[in-house]
Amino acid sequence: SGLYYLDLTVGTGPLAETNDTAYVFYAMQYLSGSIFDTNFETTDTLIFKVNEGKLIPGFEEGVSYMREGGKSIFLAPSSLAYGSTGTYYISPYTPFIFQTHLVKLVKYQGKK
Repeated sequence: SGLYYLDLTVGTGPLAETNDTAYVFYAMQYLSGSIFDTNFETTDTLIFKVNEGKLIPGFEEGVSYMREGGKSIFLAPSSLAYGSTGTYYISPYTPFIFQTHLVKLVKYQGKK
């Protein structure tokens, strides 16, 4: 896919899989090192379903390689971020670095 991935700490919990609920602390930064968005300075984790397609593709893919308790860094090319269009505040073709900590993972239990 073009995602670069590095485990800083390999988690000891279960591996994140599609439809699991992930609780993540993250920092999103430009290649210059300037942090664009983060929740590390809060007590609120980002909570989302893995591979649901609602977040930046590179972020979702990176989390799917993690185990609960793990800390990782991903380098997402623009094709796995905001692509050739960008957003009203992100330039087109902008790659990002994500620092992540998968704090908790709730395994998918199937349809209810």
